[in-house]
Amino acid sequence: MTEHLHVITGGPGSGKSSLIEALAAEGLAHMPEAGRAIIQQQVAIGGTALPWADRAAFAELMLGWEMRTHKEARERGHPVILDRGIPDVIGYLRVCGLPVPPHLWKAAELFRYNRRVFIAPHWPEIFAQDAERKQDSAEAEATHRAMVEVYTSLGYELLPLPQASIRERVRFVRSNIE
Repeated sequence: MTEHLHVITGGPGSGKSSLIEALAAEGLAHMPEAGRAIIQQQVAIGGTALPWADRAAFAELMLGWEMRTHKEARERGHPVILDRGIPDVIGYLRVCGLPVPPHLWKAAELFRYNRRVFIAPHWPEIFAQDAERKQDSAEAEATHRAMVEVYTSLGYELLPLPQASIRERVRFVRSNIE
């Protein structure tokens, strides 16, 4: 059973990480985003599985990370907030214009989450780039659209997060998982 696995997705710079940090501060279990951690690891070791070097290798590392995260979260048996999920890797490849390998679709079918997925809409007023987030606002918006398409095609119901304060977003998420 995976109904206790709650994904928060959306484009970069839409407030997902801040929301997840606030939910964690209230005691909700959470799992970190794969992309940012992989970028930090690859930079530290001089690796090339990076979104600006080898996007296909980066996607494969994200898939492995997300599958491991799914297993760990599933074993907890209580609500867990996930910063993205396996379908996000499919969306990433689509935004990059790269083919999505069949094994990735298979993983998205096998490793399911709660049928209701929270999606943070593109929010230009809070979007910012940083050391790991090099996408521009247009790519962030395209990523949001890709996540809508992928999660919908996989049968998930999307719950758009309000473009509101973190406090209001926390209330929205909590009211939809409790």
